[in-house]
This record gives sequence, structure tokens and C-alpha cells, in this order.
Amino acid sequence: MNLLKALATVSSMTMVSRILGLVRDVVIARVFGAGLATDAFFVAFRLPNLLRRLFAEGAFSQAFVPVLAEYRNARGEQETHTLVNHVATLLALALVVISTIGVIAAPLIIYVSAPGFSENADKFDLTVALLRVTFPYILFISLTSLAAGILNTWSRFSVPALTPSLLNVSFIVFAVWLVPYFDPPVMALAWAVFCGGALQLAFQVPFLLKIRMLPRPRWSPRDSGVVRILKLMGPAVLGVSAGQISLLISTIFASFLVSGSVTWLYYADRLMELPMGLLGVALGTVLLPSLSKRFTDSTADAYSNLLDWGMRLTVLLAAPCAVALVVLAVPILATLFKHGEFAASDVFMTRDALVAYSVGLVGLMFVKVLAPGFYARQNMKTPVKIAVITLIATQIMNIAFIWSLRHTGLALAIGLAAWLNAGMLYWKLRQHGIFTPMAGWPLFLLKVLVALLAMAGVLWWLAAGADFWLQSGVWERIERLALVIAAGTISYFGGLWLMGFRPKDFSMRDI
Repeated sequence: MNLLKALATVSSMTMVSRILGLVRDVVIARVFGAGLATDAFFVAFRLPNLLRRLFAEGAFSQAFVPVLAEYRNARGEQETHTLVNHVATLLALALVVISTIGVIAAPLIIYVSAPGFSENADKFDLTVALLRVTFPYILFISLTSLAAGILNTWSRFSVPALTPSLLNVSFIVFAVWLVPYFDPPVMALAWAVFCGGALQLAFQVPFLLKIRMLPRPRWSPRDSGVVRILKLMGPAVLGVSAGQISLLISTIFASFLVSGSVTWLYYADRLMELPMGLLGVALGTVLLPSLSKRFTDSTADAYSNLLDWGMRLTVLLAAPCAVALVVLAVPILATLFKHGEFAASDVFMTRDALVAYSVGLVGLMFVKVLAPGFYARQNMKTPVKIAVITLIATQIMNIAFIWSLRHTGLALAIGLAAWLNAGMLYWKLRQHGIFTPMAGWPLFLLKVLVALLAMAGVLWWLAAGADFWLQSGVWERIERLALVIAAGTISYFGGLWLMGFRPKDFSMRDI
């Protein structure tokens, strides 16, 4: 299997989801704007979403996929299916308990996670009501992530990559057509989360049946494979929770700022998620099973070369995204969100957060490449220690930045912390002898830098001033933004082509 083609497949399917995600955000911004109701919803949605990243896509996947890949490669289909049955049963029961506790304890959870909301009784009560509807999302999406881990191990990358689209479809349907049936109207978004989670889980069932890996209830918490996964999950939870706790603390800080701060950070983060999903998450999805296989087969050189391949692709594709988000922050935000209740002031406030987040985009993507270098070897302790150090550094920067930069300081702290995380992961991989960079990096970086400067110049020249983007009609903005992005893309990749870059140079085959 050509990993570059697999990456392209995952990225293309993710592109569908991300485009629908942008449509959903445009719709939400147009209908609800940025204020009390959206702050309440985004806090209520962020909590189960954080748990999703922590348990489902984070610690659980990092512990489950390497063990599952080992079973599939060394023990055969029957033992692998038995492991899936035992893990799925234990996970489902645990999630039912967690979801029940979350619904019952919603007021306490909001008081702890967004204490600033307690100063406004209406805002606090609305957030609690929204959380009670959204919290069961963790049940649906965690089981969906279990299915995704199985399908990715069988190299069925496209289905899990396309699945998140269903949540965005649910948001769009509820926001466009069903808002009048809810009181308050923002409750429609909470039910969109609930229904979207159920749809995502149901969508993957036929594909699990096709590879004969649909889980069946089998209670065996002492199964050796389950015990190994739980032991790996312990430190993995600590490692992943560090990043999620950092986001939660940022929300706590933002809850004390002016209304709209949570929403501005949300929309900036959503734009960051577009390149993160297309490349960062896609690379992590492709790399973890492949690295696990190469570790099982004891092919050290191939293991190191695969990490090098991931880092080069990150530089090649993430760096232009970061530059474009900085230069085109106002054009992108005005084109997507300046409609209805979303005002020009919201554009500028969100721009500040987006520029700050963009500082760490390449670093965030490096983490997605380098951390699997440890997870595939079932070494959770090293990235956990690094994550804890990163968490502490982030909070120090939050406190230092928030007084003068407000919500922008919270975004900048996360961006700078991403580079700290990536740098320490790289250092430890080198120190342990796991990764040795291949020859040619200085010249590679120089060529990319030249192409980036050419692209930045083209974007800056064509983007013009903010007035055009704030005063023009929507179709004028769309046409101009499409032209600017196309010109920037041509200038960047055209420059790389002239300097000798070819797609075949980045081909990588799985073994």
C-alpha cells in the first residue's frame, strides 16, 4: 500500500467533513452570532468533545491500535475478534456510567469548567441544560472511535475519515430547519450533537460487518489483551489529558473575559482544525498502524524513515497553511462568518486569536507525527512526561499573556506550547535512537522557505486592505478569496516545482 495515496484518501475524505464543518459554522454564526447563547453552547459542547479527544481519539486509540495491530499480525482473526469483543463491552459499560454521571452532575461540571458563568444565572442555567443534552455524545463518539481504530488497522481509512461529516450534516439540518421548534432556539444545536453522534456510530456498523469485526457483548475484563490496553491507557490518559486540561483551563480563563471571547476562540480554533484535519490528523491516522507494524516486524530503519517522511510532509504542507492563515485572516473570516449577527468587530477579535493560534500550527502537526513514534512502541511514559511539562508551561504563559492580550493571549500560549511539545518529542526520539533524520534537510528547508516567501508576497499583494472584505457583498468576497488562494497555491507549488520537487519524491510504501 502506498502511504502517500492512503494519506491523500484520508485527507480527501476529511476535506468533505471540514468543508461541511465550515458550512455549519457559517450557518451557526449567521443564525446565532457571537454572544451569551453561543458561549453557553460552545462550553456545553466543548466538555464532551474534550472527553472524546481524551478517551476516544486520544488515550484509547493510542493504547488500542498498537495492541490490535499486534494481534492481527501475530495471532490471527479469531483471537483478534475476541479482543475486540472484550474491549468493546468494557468500553460501552464504562461510557454508560460516565454519561449518566455527566447528565446528573451537569451544574457542578459547569461551575467547575466555566466558573465565570455563575455570575449570570440565565447563562449558567442555559449552559447546564445544553450540557445535559450534549453529554451522551461521548458514548456515541467513543464507540465510533473504537470502530474507526479497527477499520484503520484494516487499512479502511476512508470510512472513518468521512464519518465526522455526519455530525456537520446534523448541525446544518437542525440550525437551518429545526431552530423554530426549540425554546430557547440554541437548544437545537445541542440536539444536533446528540443525533450526529448516533448517526456516526450507525454509519460504521456495515463496514465492521464486512471485515467480520463487528463487536459482540463479551464480558472479560481480565483478558490479557484488555489488561495490556488498560495499562497502556493509564499513562496515555495522563498524556492526552494534559493537552485537554490545557484547553479546559483556557475556557475557564475565557469565561471571565467579555461575552464573545469563548466564541471568538472557537471560530479561530475551527479554522485551525481545517489544516489539522487534512494533514495532522490524517498523518497520525496513517502513521500509527504503519509504525506499529514496523515495530512488530523489528524494522528499525524503516521505522525511522517513516517518521522522517511524516516530518517532511508536515513542513511541506503545514507551513504554507500557517502563513496563509496569518496573511489572509481577515479575508477568510469576513468571507465565511461576516453575515447576519456576526459583526466586523467579531471578525477582528477572531482574527487576533487565529493569528496567535497559527504560530503553533506546524508545531501541532509535528506532535501528530512524532508522538506516534512512541505510541507504536507502546511507550506511553515519555510523551506523558513531555505533555505534563507542556501543560505547566501553557498555564504560565496563560497567566503572563491574558492581562495584556486577553483572549489572544490564551491562543498564543497554546501555539507556543505546541512548539515546546514537538521540540521535546523530537529530542527524546533522537536521544533514544528511535529516529535519525535522513540526509538533505538543510537544502529541503531552504527551498521551502523560498517558496513560502514567494507565496506570502503574492497573498499580501492580492489580498488588499480590510475595508474591501468588510464592505463588499458576499459573492464578491468569495470570488476574490478564491482568486487569492488559487494564486498563492500556484506560486507556492510552482516555486517548489521549479526547485526540483516532484510528488514521487514523497512516495512511501507500507510493508
